[in-house]
Amino acid sequence: MNRETLDTQTRTALLQVANDLADIARKQTLTWFRNPNLAADNKLAKGFDPVTQADRAAETALRDHLAHVRHEDGILGEEFGSRDSKTGLTWIIDPIDGTRGFMSGTPCWGVLIALADAEGPFLGVIDQPYIGERFLGGLGAAYATGPQGTQTLGTRDTTDLAEALLFTTFPEIGTPSERTAFERVAAQAKLTRYGMDCYAYALLAAGHIDLVIEAGLNAYDIAAPIAVIEAAGGVVTDWQGGRPGASGQILAAANPALHASAMAVLNG
Repeated sequence: MNRETLDTQTRTALLQVANDLADIARKQTLTWFRNPNLAADNKLAKGFDPVTQADRAAETALRDHLAHVRHEDGILGEEFGSRDSKTGLTWIIDPIDGTRGFMSGTPCWGVLIALADAEGPFLGVIDQPYIGERFLGGLGAAYATGPQGTQTLGTRDTTDLAEALLFTTFPEIGTPSERTAFERVAAQAKLTRYGMDCYAYALLAAGHIDLVIEAGLNAYDIAAPIAVIEAAGGVVTDWQGGRPGASGQILAAANPALHASAMAVLNG
């Protein structure tokens, strides 16, 4: 099974599953957000990569739901690994993207849910439970819901790098050479901002910013943003213009022209 063979009834059902999963994750994550009993374990021997009760509870609840409604689909999750697919479809889950922000009480973390076939992700949800915003793209849908109602997603038409609004999560992006490449783009952009995690990709899809450049990402970090941004008219590749992969390098742009300009500067 792949995106091309899905009939209308199946497409509608998959959209409903994606929204149901986001609803489930909202309940689990909000139970722990700004909760004084929240504790974080460190996954790394050196450095700091936190995981909390909220991460584990949310992913467990999502896996339990999929076991009931899509038990033959595969699962790839950040906290509990992978389950093989019997259908050709795989749900890719990051229960909390931005755990550092979550444990700090900031509202820029999110829940990422994507559905992929052999060609990559084609349905994605970026959900921010505390604000109550949801960005969904794929299978003919591209919309955001939240305090301001429902709005159609659509990326900006900025083509001049000098007018672009650029985001990344960490100022020390990637390796020293990756940071140097990023700084070349930042030096030409109109504005550079930091620290938004997945929320920056949602802002790009909604037409508020123009570029997100990152390094060191995993599949569960970027699958949902790829689907949402592509549904909104944007472009997401690695720094060489290929499919995001093992390098973890991501260049997300509002349109192909801006993407080409940023990629040229990234690569010197």
